[in-house]
Amino acid sequence: MAQLGAAVVDADMEQAPSNTARRPRILLAASGSVAAIKFANLCHCFSEWAEVKAVASKASLHFIDKTSLPKDVVLYTDEDEWSTWKRIGDSVLHIELRRWADIMVIAPLSANTLGKIAGGLCDNLLTCIVRAWDYNKPLFVAPAMNTFMWTNPFTERHLMAIDELGISLIPPVSKRLACGDYGNGAMAEPSLIFTTVRLLFESRAQSGSGNSG
Repeated sequence: MAQLGAAVVDADMEQAPSNTARRPRILLAASGSVAAIKFANLCHCFSEWAEVKAVASKASLHFIDKTSLPKDVVLYTDEDEWSTWKRIGDSVLHIELRRWADIMVIAPLSANTLGKIAGGLCDNLLTCIVRAWDYNKPLFVAPAMNTFMWTNPFTERHLMAIDELGISLIPPVSKRLACGDYGNGAMAEPSLIFTTVRLLFESRAQSGSGNSG
């Protein structure tokens, strides 16, 4: 596990000359929803365009096929958060990942993790990253849950809370859900998530170039 920590704390992680072009750095995260079966697909979509690191909650690992992830994508779990820190002065994984990333995308975002983020809870690697996030950088979420969970009054309150933080929502879609119900709550397709994030990143980059010129 030490090798994982070393990969994150690499010297070039935090600093790259501003005049040197580099690929975008995308931190992809999965929480505990059946839609996490599409997480490897999501990683492949982004890895063709950007540098990608991945974070998985304990529950999401039930659905993620690690062997299907791109070979150059490192997957971090709660165990890595604890194994990479031994003493004062050691790097803190959730802080290093936050510093490294240009953008974070949580897909799928479960009802449980939505509630945690809205309430400011941070009891695992994923939610610690969000709690420590620099909101000058984009953070996208793509919810996935049963229709009745999506229409639950708590969901609306939680969505309002994360909107106030500056988190961008990629809404779920209506389809036949894994539980057999038909309705809204299915995660947006990985291709749509990728396109949404890439368009925002490139429009910001163009805007920045225009301002500097």
